[in-house]
Amino acid sequence: MIRGTQDFKCIDLFCGAGGLTHGFVMEGIDVVAGIDLDKACKYPYEANNQGARFFERDIAKLRTEEIDGWFGDAPVRILAGCAPCQPFSTYAQRYDEKRDHKWGLLYEFLRLARKSKPDIITMENVPKLRSHEVFEEFVRALKRMRPKYHVWHDIVDCCEYGVPQSRKRLVLLASLHGEIELIPPTVEKPLTVKQSIGGLKPIEAGGSARKDPLHTASTLNAINMRRIKASRPGGTWRDWPEQLIAECHKRSSGKTFPGVYGRMEWDKPSPTMTTQCYGFGNGRFGHPEQNRAISLREAAILQSFPLDYEFVESREDVSFKVLGRLIGNAVPVELARAVAVSIKQHVKDMESTAR
Repeated sequence: MIRGTQDFKCIDLFCGAGGLTHGFVMEGIDVVAGIDLDKACKYPYEANNQGARFFERDIAKLRTEEIDGWFGDAPVRILAGCAPCQPFSTYAQRYDEKRDHKWGLLYEFLRLARKSKPDIITMENVPKLRSHEVFEEFVRALKRMRPKYHVWHDIVDCCEYGVPQSRKRLVLLASLHGEIELIPPTVEKPLTVKQSIGGLKPIEAGGSARKDPLHTASTLNAINMRRIKASRPGGTWRDWPEQLIAECHKRSSGKTFPGVYGRMEWDKPSPTMTTQCYGFGNGRFGHPEQNRAISLREAAILQSFPLDYEFVESREDVSFKVLGRLIGNAVPVELARAVAVSIKQHVKDMESTAR
């Protein structure tokens, strides 16, 4: 008999800065351990998720006995595994997909799932993964286990779940106890950039807010300052005067990349946050009004992290490269909440059926 979410325990593999964990915690699910190889994740993970412990570990070296020990005798055991997505992203041409070691991380996740047999498994990743053999093998293996898992997966538009961002993700849910699926969309109309970050204190390129070290924007050199001043929300570098256009974009090979050096639009969700979302030239990451790229705090909010989510202990710890990686790679918190609600509803339904 499941009495409530106090009977749930979750382990978050590849936990990052805690996006998935925080969504689960907000829904009352106890996340007992977050595992990641990136030591920069420790502070944000533990500072914002009371009771959740961070372990700097290589998943390939994690033993089933450790997983079982963290779960203890919990009636409902949840294993989450959002493996790094670079080999499957739209930029994967930069990788040798057959040799990239990150392919193996999904098999390591499967190894732990096969041996520990959690009640529920969840995964989030880029849509492209769905078309790869490694994912097909993962799903087949879950369905062939004894006892077998009931598996659901689909491509989800995060803006339908309260994430103010055009971000499509592959979400998988699997259960030993019956059919499971993600809840229907939680919002009728997507949140916009203005609704999300429009109230933050204005800052300049290279500047930061006195009370929030994360509300810091990268600097712009002279030519990029002229470029952003010539940019309009939703426009492209094609709108600029000829003398501002980069040489690489004048060549035929560069003319098909109009999404860089762009400003966001106030009345739409933001573009997908990436690990380089703090750079004006890295995508459509220009602020809609201010002559700068979005700040790290704005990027975190667009990933649906709460305004007060702590990423660093002090202003001296702010690193665009490190924090861009943590924010861009995170599971959006509101999507994580939708997954948590789906799991709670599934367990409730199974309990009702069993009576």
